[in-house]
Amino acid sequence: MPRSLGNCQLNYSKERMWEPGYLKAKCAELRLESEFRLYRIRLWKSYLLTFFMLHIFVTSVHCALLLATIERRSIIYFDVALSIGCALVLILVLSVNFCDEFIAKHTWYMYASSIFASLTLVFAGYLTESIYHTYAHSWILGTFYDTYIIYMIYMFLPIHFISGAVLLALLVSGLYILYFVIFIAQGFAQFASALFSVGGMSVDIVHYLCLNLVGIFYRVMNDTVVRSSFLDRHQYIKEKIWLRNARLQEKQLLDSILPPQISLPLQKDIQGRIVMAKQGIHSWTAMERTMAIQIHPDVSILYADVVNYTHLTTTLTVEMLVKVLHDLYGRFDLAAYRYKVQRIKFLGDCYYCVAGLSDPDPDHANNCVILGLSMINHIMEVRDIHGLDINMRIGVHSGNLFAGVIGEAKLQFDIWGLDVTIANVLESTGVPGCVHISGATLNNLDVNRFDIEDGPEEARDHPLLKKYRIRSYIIRQDLHMDDEDSDEFLGDLHSISLCNMGAQPRISDSANQSLRALFHEELREEFRKMPVSAFRCPKRLLGICRFNTGKEVPAHQNLNICLTFTDPILERAYLKQTDYMYKYSIILSASVGCSLVYIELMDTQMICSSCFVLPASVATIQCILALIAWYKKYCWTRYGRNNVPHHYNGFSCFIFRIHDKILNSLPIRICIYLFLMISSFFVMMSCQREEFEMAYIEERLFHYEQEAHICFHPWVTTNMLSLMICLTFTFAHIPIMVKTAVAILETLAYLLLIFFQFDFVFHHSVTTNPYFKSEYAHALLICITFLIMFVKERQIEFTNKVNFNWRVDLRKEENAASLTNHSIIIILNNILPSHIVDVYLNSLAKHELYFENYRMVSVMFAMLINFEMDLRSLRVLNEIIAEFDTLLLFYKEYYTVEKIKIVGCTYMAACGLDLNFAGSTSTNRKESIPPTEFNEEQSRRILFQQSNEDLDEVVFVMTSYALDMMRTLAKSNEAYQSIAGDRNITDGTIAIGISSGEVMAGIVGASQPHYDIWGNPVNMASRMESTGLPGHIHVTEETSEILQQFGITCSYRGMTFVKGRGKIPTYLVGIDENLNFIPQKATRFPSHQERSTVISLQSTYTHAENNNSIASTSRHTLQSL
Repeated sequence: MPRSLGNCQLNYSKERMWEPGYLKAKCAELRLESEFRLYRIRLWKSYLLTFFMLHIFVTSVHCALLLATIERRSIIYFDVALSIGCALVLILVLSVNFCDEFIAKHTWYMYASSIFASLTLVFAGYLTESIYHTYAHSWILGTFYDTYIIYMIYMFLPIHFISGAVLLALLVSGLYILYFVIFIAQGFAQFASALFSVGGMSVDIVHYLCLNLVGIFYRVMNDTVVRSSFLDRHQYIKEKIWLRNARLQEKQLLDSILPPQISLPLQKDIQGRIVMAKQGIHSWTAMERTMAIQIHPDVSILYADVVNYTHLTTTLTVEMLVKVLHDLYGRFDLAAYRYKVQRIKFLGDCYYCVAGLSDPDPDHANNCVILGLSMINHIMEVRDIHGLDINMRIGVHSGNLFAGVIGEAKLQFDIWGLDVTIANVLESTGVPGCVHISGATLNNLDVNRFDIEDGPEEARDHPLLKKYRIRSYIIRQDLHMDDEDSDEFLGDLHSISLCNMGAQPRISDSANQSLRALFHEELREEFRKMPVSAFRCPKRLLGICRFNTGKEVPAHQNLNICLTFTDPILERAYLKQTDYMYKYSIILSASVGCSLVYIELMDTQMICSSCFVLPASVATIQCILALIAWYKKYCWTRYGRNNVPHHYNGFSCFIFRIHDKILNSLPIRICIYLFLMISSFFVMMSCQREEFEMAYIEERLFHYEQEAHICFHPWVTTNMLSLMICLTFTFAHIPIMVKTAVAILETLAYLLLIFFQFDFVFHHSVTTNPYFKSEYAHALLICITFLIMFVKERQIEFTNKVNFNWRVDLRKEENAASLTNHSIIIILNNILPSHIVDVYLNSLAKHELYFENYRMVSVMFAMLINFEMDLRSLRVLNEIIAEFDTLLLFYKEYYTVEKIKIVGCTYMAACGLDLNFAGSTSTNRKESIPPTEFNEEQSRRILFQQSNEDLDEVVFVMTSYALDMMRTLAKSNEAYQSIAGDRNITDGTIAIGISSGEVMAGIVGASQPHYDIWGNPVNMASRMESTGLPGHIHVTEETSEILQQFGITCSYRGMTFVKGRGKIPTYLVGIDENLNFIPQKATRFPSHQERSTVISLQSTYTHAENNNSIASTSRHTLQSL
């Protein structure tokens, strides 16, 4: 975590994530070591196969050069045979590592075969050859296989633990030093005495130490990159699976509410708007509103109504009523699912559904009638269980309808059309305990299956049925019902009362275990598909190349032959990465650079002061760069790791800034890289060629040794150049093309020096085979080193590129999933209250009842008068409802107005449904509100805890919203009157009813979670609307008293008959001709008079002349707010 450090911060978290110890601990924490071990075995098998090809190539080139350049071939047949024999034995022994079953049982063989292969090359490949020619032909030979073998141990042999590789490489180095001591230094005493002299053996020891440092660096870097790639792949797969499952769960919830043919276009539209909003494009205007409605022919509509429901509302408590409805509607939902009938919604005691809606079904009529009879059986069982006097009245009609969603807030799937109205009339004129069907439904029925009678007289006299000559029939019994009910599904359905079901987890423990098992299996399969080689190879060759054969393009197929991304944008993004491996590269460069300076100083006699200045300057600069690279690590180790408070001075802050600048800037790193490579190259070359040639000739003529080394030692210099080529490839985030180009230039430049500039020096140095030109031996070592480093760099670059591509894909997956998830959540929150979405997704068990009790809620029903339900009218209705929904944006502070549902042309809303004001809930959701969320609402809760009367303000807010609806409708009607086609659709009148009191809200049923409210205020608001007057707000006596306290006049209408209550006094809210409240003296005032989001409050407490400007606010302006 970043720590405050006065003028600067020490943020080491990202660098920490690239440290080998952290990555290893992370693998262990995630329990990925076993999978990582398997993946690493595949990697080492790939490395081993690469080594086979490399060793065959090196052996072939070496043998070919010996045979082609040496005239006395007989003397080198032994060398050629020994090289080929060693290669065959080595390949044979190491090939056993490709036998998976054998290696799984004998893992020790990997290390044992590596030791055998290394020692075979040391003893049989070099020592035997050198000793043989020393005694047989008096040839003192050198070798380039020491460098080759050490690189082989660290980079290609299947040694999984780095300590084993280090021990084996040190053993090989020790064997070569021992050979030099015995055969070249002619004894340990001479070796010790000349160890630190000019040209002494300390040069060779330092050389081997540098080789081992380079090897260790490559092992550490390779392990770091591989572990990081492995962890990124794990995270990618984990996120992909998690996002897929989360998206599936949300999609299932969405599909249970809205059919896919409706929800998918909405999702795409919302996703497009989200993308455009992120790009700063706002093109959504009022003219771009769409209507998601489709025509569905040949369907059957079922309306069901609970007989004697009004009596239940007056005799049962609200909580008991909701439990009974949940039990009943849960049974209906399960039966509807069985008979392939889609529930649309329920309205208090009314339940309606459609067969053949989502998918065409020739048995839609049969299914609807069978479902109706099943519903009658279910309500009889519920009646017996709870001891209630209830029954079912059901109407079924077949025909065509419009289905979809209208409006823009709290979207709900609904149906419209003449045939829908006919089905509703058939229900209202039906016989309790029977299914009332039309002639159209009868024509689609299997008449031999049902007991069919003529319809009741009330239906024959109904004006609508008479107008369209609808003949109706009564079905009392399904003659095959006994066979159907013997099914186990219905048996369980009849025997279980849903309201008695205990809350169970949405996913059981066994399901969780199966999901975890599925996740781990998919994870293992993805790990098996991870590519391991940068070189194209036949599919499943020796079990190491496993490419993804699915439709998804594997990451490695996005790379070309040069290991650059085919997408230039992706390549630029890769190159701009922060180089968190920089400190390891720079410390290796500094260590090897200082070693090279030491070797240079010890190998030649200092003949000028400038020869010391350049090496010392380069070494100093390297040490400074190493200090900058590691200073941050030092500070974190000393202070940050243990959270020790520390104030960093200006020098530390300056170093931190330089360090971060270097890590984040590719041009700066390239400049540092080129400086180190070029300067080190010139450090190596110090020689006075003419003096050396003259001294060498005199030595041969007069048989005396030179007193000092006046020129570089060829093999020492070649070994130094070999180390320089290794350093060229050690910088991690320098483009591979740059590193390869620099390495090629170094190789070519050195070859020019070997064959042209210093050909005399190299030609008279020690060779590796009898009569083999020394310059060829030097050139062969340099070329082999370049080849080894290039191959290894391609492997590391390949892993880095694949790793980066996975991270990019993960971000794309996250963005795509986030976009999809965002669109789904927007739709869900536009269907259900946000806390209900959270509860349903995370807490509720399937079929579990969820409810909330509220002491004071104001409920409104508003019905548009004289509205025909055809397609043209639905378009206008959609525009009007959308304008009403837009008004909800102005009622989001303090007391929120929630849209509940749309029923035909009736708009239902409520105010006061705030979870913070709920008296109780069926879960502990209220207590589990996060602290941050609670703090945002805390002021509201504290504000109204002082007095219970404060909650009465919801009545004032609800009535204000109703008045704004009337204003909006008036403005809309003016617009439609100017359009010839829309002039006669509506006359712009609306009847509104409002009531208030104790309400229960929640979710009932077993499918399609639908948030609804129940209670006496709901019933009374509906009655106020149905018995009200067009152009007025009809309220109960209790509601009128509260409004008058807030200074709104309410006129007494008289005693109004209300079904279930008889005659009660009702009132009309005083509204003048300008659609303003008629004021009177107020005894109470709203708690927040300056609410910028409430139009009516502005209208009530400001001058009337401002009303038109407020009411005519454009929808685009409202949306911007």
